Amino acid sequence: MPAELLYDAKAYLGEGPVWDSHSQTLYWLDILNKRIFANADLLLQLDNVAGCIAARKDGGFILALKTDEGQRFSFAGLEVGSPKLTLISALENELPGNRFNDGKCDPRGRFIAGTMDLAETDATGSLYSFDGRSITKLLSGITVSNGLAWSPDHKTFYYIDTPTREVKAFDYDIESGALSNSRVAINVHESLGWPDGMTSDMQGNLWIAMWGGAQVTKWDPNTGKLLEQIPVPALNVSSCIFGGKDLNELYITSARKGMDEAALVRYPLTGGVFRMQTNVEGMPMFEFTG
Repeated sequence: MPAELLYDAKAYLGEGPVWDSHSQTLYWLDILNKRIFANADLLLQLDNVAGCIAARKDGGFILALKTDEGQRFSFAGLEVGSPKLTLISALENELPGNRFNDGKCDPRGRFIAGTMDLAETDATGSLYSFDGRSITKLLSGITVSNGLAWSPDHKTFYYIDTPTREVKAFDYDIESGALSNSRVAINVHESLGWPDGMTSDMQGNLWIAMWGGAQVTKWDPNTGKLLEQIPVPALNVSSCIFGGKDLNELYITSARKGMDEAALVRYPLTGGVFRMQTNVEGMPMFEFTG
C-alpha cells in the first residue's frame, strides 16, 4: 500500500515520531516551531527547541532540549497534560551553535540522543546515552545526528550521521550501553535523497526516511542491499516508526524546511504526517526507565 496522508499538519520540521502502545497515540514534534503533537492535536507549545522525546515507563515523557535562553543542553521530564518541564540533568561542554536532534530509548530504557551543528556543516555534534543518573558520550565528530535503530536481538545498533550518506553498525553491549566494532552497513546513493530518521522491523531490516527524496527506503543491513522504495507525497521525509495495534503500520513525518514555492507547489502535502500499512511487524518503541 502507498503512504496515505494522515494529518495535513504543514509542519516546518516535523520529526521524532513516538508510538505509545498503551494509549495507541502518535506523538511527534515540529522541532523549530517548538511544538509537541498528540496525533493531530497540539499537546504543548514549548519555550525552547526540543530535538526529541521518548515515553517514560512511569508515565509522561523525557525530552532532550536547550534551556536557559538556548544555552543549556538538558534532559527534562514532562507529564501529560502539564506544561511544566522538570529538569533531570544537563550536559557540559556542548557548543552553543548546536542543538539536539534525533533520539530514542534503547531496549534497557536508556535515552540515546544526539546533537548537531545548526548550520549542518561542521562535525561538532555528539551522541549521548542517559540512564537517569549519568550521561555518557558515545560518539563525537558528528555533523547531523539522525536515525537510530536496534536489531531484533538488541546486539547491533545502527546510526546515521546524515551528510556521510552511511548507516553505521556497532556491536551493542546491552548491559553497559557501550558501542564497539564500528563498520559501514549501508551506503546510500545520492539519487535516493539524504538518509534521515530510521526504524527497524522484527525481520532485522531497516526503514529509512529520505530527506529530499520523497520516499522511505527499506534495506537489509547485513548485505547493504536496497530492498524497497516507498513513495511518499512529501519532498523532505524526515522520520518513520512502526505503530498501530499490531505494530505493522509505518508512521512517517515530513518537513517544509528549505523548500521554495516551486517545491511546495509540486509537493503541497509536505509537512504532513503519513501512514502506510506494511506486511511486517515493526520493532516496538522502548520506554525510558531512568
